[in-house]
Amino acid sequence: MKPIRTFQVTPSLPAALERLVDLAYNLRWAWNHDTIELFRRLDSDLWEACGHNPVRMLGAVEQGKLEIAAADDAYLAHLDRVAQNFARYMAGEPHWFRRCHAKKDDCPLIAYFSAEFGLTECLSIFAGGLGILAGDHLKSASDLGVPLVGVGLLYQQGYFSQYLNEAGLQREEYDDNDFHNLPLRLERGADGRPVSVVIRPAGRNVTAQVWRVAAGRVPLYLLDTNLAVNTPEDRDITDQLYGGDKEMRIKQEILLGIGGYRALEVLGLEPTVFHMNEGHSAFLGLERVKRLKERQGMSLAEARELASSSLVFTTHTPVEAGHDYFPADLMARYFSDYAEQLGTPFQDFLALGRQNPSNDKEDFCMTVLALRLAAHSNAVSKLHGVVSRKMWSALWAGVPEEEIPIQHVTNGVHFRSWISAEMNELYDRYLGPKWREEPADWALWKRVEQIPSEELWRTHERRRDRLVAFARRRLKEQLKRRGRSATEVEIADEVLDSQVLTIGFARRFATYKRATLLLKNPERLEKILNAPGRPVQVIFAGKAHPRDDAGKELIKKIVELARQPAFRRRLVFLENYDLAVARYLVQGVDVWLNTPRRPQEASGTSGMKAAANGVLNLSTLDGWWDEAWRTIDDHQTPIGWAIGRGEDYTDTEEQDQVEADALYDQLELDVVPTFYERRGNGVPRKWVDRMKSSIGNLCSTFNTHRMVREYTEQHYLPADAIYRKLAAEGGAKARALARWKARLFANWPQVNVESVDGAPLDGVTVSSAFQARIWVHLGALTPADVTVQLYLGRVSTEGELVDGDAIPMRAVQSEGARHLYEAKEVSCRASGLHGYTVRVLPRHEDLVTPFLPGCIAWA
Repeated sequence: MKPIRTFQVTPSLPAALERLVDLAYNLRWAWNHDTIELFRRLDSDLWEACGHNPVRMLGAVEQGKLEIAAADDAYLAHLDRVAQNFARYMAGEPHWFRRCHAKKDDCPLIAYFSAEFGLTECLSIFAGGLGILAGDHLKSASDLGVPLVGVGLLYQQGYFSQYLNEAGLQREEYDDNDFHNLPLRLERGADGRPVSVVIRPAGRNVTAQVWRVAAGRVPLYLLDTNLAVNTPEDRDITDQLYGGDKEMRIKQEILLGIGGYRALEVLGLEPTVFHMNEGHSAFLGLERVKRLKERQGMSLAEARELASSSLVFTTHTPVEAGHDYFPADLMARYFSDYAEQLGTPFQDFLALGRQNPSNDKEDFCMTVLALRLAAHSNAVSKLHGVVSRKMWSALWAGVPEEEIPIQHVTNGVHFRSWISAEMNELYDRYLGPKWREEPADWALWKRVEQIPSEELWRTHERRRDRLVAFARRRLKEQLKRRGRSATEVEIADEVLDSQVLTIGFARRFATYKRATLLLKNPERLEKILNAPGRPVQVIFAGKAHPRDDAGKELIKKIVELARQPAFRRRLVFLENYDLAVARYLVQGVDVWLNTPRRPQEASGTSGMKAAANGVLNLSTLDGWWDEAWRTIDDHQTPIGWAIGRGEDYTDTEEQDQVEADALYDQLELDVVPTFYERRGNGVPRKWVDRMKSSIGNLCSTFNTHRMVREYTEQHYLPADAIYRKLAAEGGAKARALARWKARLFANWPQVNVESVDGAPLDGVTVSSAFQARIWVHLGALTPADVTVQLYLGRVSTEGELVDGDAIPMRAVQSEGARHLYEAKEVSCRASGLHGYTVRVLPRHEDLVTPFLPGCIAWA
């Protein structure tokens, strides 16, 4: 039975408590312990039952408890303190961006697009690390005062809830999000009507309304198609995160990219920079080109130059399966009309998403589209940058891998969201309150040495106690849901021990993450876990993708082993991994285990959260840990442990065996002995020294405040400046750049290096100077259009130039289309076999990078 009228019911709060509503609807509470405690004080059990959702809680709390709180001077003082702190924060208390970058006349606006955002557990619109990173990005942008808005989708069911059946196999449940009891609000126009946008996938209208989430000072706009005006099929576009088939995926990504761009227009927002967080939103680049073409009266080429300057793209995965590919027939169904509106033949449109534009059989790749359109691209760790440049090198044929224009900005985590209340108090006491506002300050974190070892250790032990109690509660709930006997449920109270070395492994159960590497030799593992006087316990958690049967088998294997008597009290799998479980784990375990198969982990951030809480990492040298491990001097106290030495393998079976053995060796010979070597006061001195070394050396780097500052200074502000320059005077420079590129591409086939002018080099010594003279044929181009470089380096055993340096050459003579270039005072920094070649690159003052696909000429 459908209602004939709907209306919103709001909580009935005493006047003294009305400020709780504003606090509840701004997610700043999610990273403010004092605000969380304010809500928890009303009814701690209800806070847990409501999934840490203050909006839902305020509508469910007993009226009597509200009246008691309204008459409680202590509670009202707490509310006043929190409300005043929140007001100062929202008013823009002196923050980093204002101090360092707000002096310019025109402040940029950055639009950050992502398919998922992990801001808090009660807002289920995220699946894992990508979404949590996006949420932390918004939080740090808010704290730093960066002028940024987020754009995403509001999923009716979000990601799934996980439970295990009797056989230990993962099953999925989908719960509907109740938007009207979540910390978000419909965005309304001046007429009071909900703001909406229309897209036309496959030639039909689909309407999406816009919701707004307040993440501190940053607004997040979310699109929702579950409207009566849409067909049932189209209402389901925002049904599930990563649900459905390829057709559902392309519709979601059209809504995110094109619909999200249009939503910002309807809202009257005009970003100068658009950040695509992974390829899901890459269609926004096409919409940006299309709208600039229409609004500025530009040609397609001119609009593309202007749009490209304002696009930033971040790729997150070195695993092929992690990139979206769509077949040509599916693209034709959804984009043949769009290509016509852009003014480009459909085959040219498809070429934008193909590594080989002339290969008609190649699927359309969203990552390729983003890389082709964005002037600024980056990976998410130093090693991932190396892998990404190799992975996408075909787009820049002839360019040395190390120069392919994909930089890296290493991921981080938002400390206030992940550091426990106890560690928060400890840092306040010994580091001072500045650590919360300036966590990228290296000198500040060195003060961790001032924390008394016993105080640091006791603080950590309290977190382990809390983790064990939590794990037992969760395990009992799991057993009850499976209908296990009362005896088995009671045994859960004996699982784990709060005094035992505790290892945590929690993440997405993708096969390359090798969750079961620790289980490769069960006999050896059993001896480690049950060693007399030095036992070890392991807590696992994580979800496999609903269609990843191999990942589900890994979970089943862990559960089956945990049921064996030898492992029952030492090995636990916690169902339904979410942000709440993650916090207990990263705050309470002693060791954070990470075993990805190198080099398939782009970055990883869970270990960063653990490190910020004093937890030590034990990991293969992949992603962020490879970067962290290699920055620490050999003479410093270790920051944790590395599994292996970062070797590369061609045989994955050999790799797994070698690294499993190395993992067992590390545990037996170093990790376990270090943990149980105690002084008279019960403090493991060497272990605590490592905790301090880890905190002091890692925290200043692996946080999202540092990350967002790097994005701002290395990508956002440069992109804003270039865009404004190209857009000025009706886009005059963008138009000129497009004309220049057209001439460049037309004449580039004539460019070649003709000859070396000079005798062979003999008797060259280190640092001695020589010169090189080269004749270059430029055809209709001029020396002003190109850069000619001597490319000098060592010669490998395969006869290849390696570690090359590009040395500019100067035009000294012209004979028609032939031009003589020379480089004087060239020298080598080391002995050995060296060589050089010459290359010609495009040159224009408005180019973001000289490496244009197809435009590099080598001798």
